[in-house]
Amino acid sequence: MPIFDPRTILGQTIRRTRERSQMSQEALAEVCGLHRTYIGSVERGERNLSLLNIVAIAHSLGLKPYELLKEIA
Repeated sequence: MPIFDPRTILGQTIRRTRERSQMSQEALAEVCGLHRTYIGSVERGERNLSLLNIVAIAHSLGLKPYELLKEIA
């Protein structure tokens, strides 16, 4: 999948933010009510997230949703 794919960019942003927060995929999944394997596939850019999941992940990371999306041009 190309690096300019929005799913890849979003996944990388989520992974970077999660790692900076010293949070595991499992911990993030638990906080936002999603499955750990789903979070992994999001971070790899394999998922096209719904708005509700973007909001849930952002809030679980202490961000506003637009902060996860701002790197997508």
